[in-house]
Amino acid sequence: MHDNDRSEIVFEIKERIGVIKPYPTGWNRELNLVSWNGNPAKYDIRDWDPDHEHMSRGITLHPSEMRKILLLLKERDV
Repeated sequence: MHDNDRSEIVFEIKERIGVIKPYPTGWNRELNLVSWNGNPAKYDIRDWDPDHEHMSRGITLHPSEMRKILLLLKERDV
């Protein structure tokens, strides 16, 4: 794929769940529910700028994956 063939990624933060880690730069690592390209919202962990216009690479989790992570953490008594 050529660079000019790439379409813009569209996102909408449906729910801001919370800041995991603030940075002195004003960016924050956050857990949010985000809809990517009009798809159903998924749990999303990534760094965001203060205006939520720019972001780093992150990880997106389906609700069933998030439930599994929570179960695994509960078993470890974190």
